Amino acid sequence: MKVVILCGGKGTRLAEETEFRPKPMVEIGGRPILWHIMKIYSAFGFNEFILCLGYKGDLIKEYFLNFDLMNSDFTIAYGSHNKQIDVHSSRARENWKVTLVDTGLNTMPGSRIKKIAPFIEDDTFMMTYGDGVADIDIGKLAAFHRQHKKLATVTGVRPLARFGVLSTEGSRVAAFSEKPQIEEGHINGGFFVLNRRVLDYLDDSETCVFERDPMERLAREGELMVYFHHGYWHCMDTVRDRDMLEQEWNKDKPAWKIWG
Repeated sequence: MKVVILCGGKGTRLAEETEFRPKPMVEIGGRPILWHIMKIYSAFGFNEFILCLGYKGDLIKEYFLNFDLMNSDFTIAYGSHNKQIDVHSSRARENWKVTLVDTGLNTMPGSRIKKIAPFIEDDTFMMTYGDGVADIDIGKLAAFHRQHKKLATVTGVRPLARFGVLSTEGSRVAAFSEKPQIEEGHINGGFFVLNRRVLDYLDDSETCVFERDPMERLAREGELMVYFHHGYWHCMDTVRDRDMLEQEWNKDKPAWKIWG
């Protein structure tokens, strides 16, 4: 089962970073958040990725073209004819197959997915965004999708509140929580599993927003199911989000580091 990752948006709310690089390449712990997302899937044996590129997609291509060398010690010998590179040791342990597809600078998510249809041969594929991490069990997510036999599964999450929450008794603060989890309702946390027939709900005109008409239609037709994830989930929309993810990664056991 292939994993489609949307990597083409401009990330305007993270302009301090995305002025220079696409959001999936913003680093957490010295690695692009895209690497972290791929490691989550890889931990469950999903190693084939299709990256939908757009804004500054050349930097993502560059990253993967140089992936082995950037994770290795090597010597370069420059001669009059050819450059020779001797790799001494490699720290890269990833067994990935990565397809990088230019899907347009201003293309909406649904159209990006439609544009990579020729690379989807199987009946089912996974899809997520290039800016969110979670300690989600991808194996259980896939099993849930197979069991209900509908066309689409979306992961429902309860994110952390943006601001500290006050519990009050009159004018007195009885309790304070800096980062509580929202207690009611769920939001779209990405980490989709989709039947290939979902591609028929999309168009490649660049204006198809997957989260609007296609998902609304799937829901109306009873073809959209939700997998509830009650563990850690965090997306990177702002500098504050990036800093919170960095703090989490620096802990002894980062929440989403489910690989060995």
